[in-house]
Amino acid sequence: MTPPSRPEIEQARRLTYVLTQRFRYTYDGPVRDLDHRLVVIPPRRHGDQHRRRHSVTVSAADARTTHRRDAAGNSVIRARVPHVHDHIEFEVEAIVERTGPVTDVLLPASALTDPRLLGATRLTAADPAIRDLAATMDGKDRLAVAERFCDHVHDAITYRFGVTSVATTAAEALAGGHGVCQDSAHVMIALCRAVGLPARYVSGHLLGEGGTHAWVEVVVADKAGARAVAFDPCNGRRAGRDYVTVATGRDYTDVAPTSGSYFGTARGTLTATKRVDVTLV
Repeated sequence: MTPPSRPEIEQARRLTYVLTQRFRYTYDGPVRDLDHRLVVIPPRRHGDQHRRRHSVTVSAADARTTHRRDAAGNSVIRARVPHVHDHIEFEVEAIVERTGPVTDVLLPASALTDPRLLGATRLTAADPAIRDLAATMDGKDRLAVAERFCDHVHDAITYRFGVTSVATTAAEALAGGHGVCQDSAHVMIALCRAVGLPARYVSGHLLGEGGTHAWVEVVVADKAGARAVAFDPCNGRRAGRDYVTVATGRDYTDVAPTSGSYFGTARGTLTATKRVDVTLV
């Protein structure tokens, strides 16, 4: 079946997304005391996005799992397994719905001064080049400033897989001029925070892509308090209904989809698959 086009998705009255993900870790020897963290479940509500149901399955029969919300309200799954012989799998399923037009995420006015959204992190710290660049594009219309930042990052960072890593900083990515969606998001966040514009990193899915995607929400004043407006600097546009939000944070490290630790000398290899089916009315 041919997937719906972006215009069809944007014009649909109601959308239902069915997300299926699988993470398989294979080890070349036994490991013990595995402690794994998953940030893979879309929020119950995020703007016009509504999660209907979800499940996370761990292949190990003796796995102990916990579910909590972090400081940003993200769903965090922890799985602890005493012994893994040679592999372990995590399977994620979620159903998300949207009804009506795209709406921004409404936030309390305190979000405009939230230090988590304004303070630099190791990955989003502004160097002199970023500070100077941000100053040249700053202005009173904060949404227009965000638009300029998004367009500039899209032009400045050429998409190239394998030249950066999860440890690459915004300053390094901008200087190199190449990277992936994560790098574009970090650079835009660094620009925003350099001029006092609160912004947060978004982890989720863009329909048609095989892996996870990253974009940015910029917080601007609203008559009801504040609202988070979503931009995708990697693709140089606003995020629409072909995006499914999973989590928000200060940068990638807050919302890494899969991470963890274990004891042992074995080396592990990750194989990940993802599918998002969408039906529209």
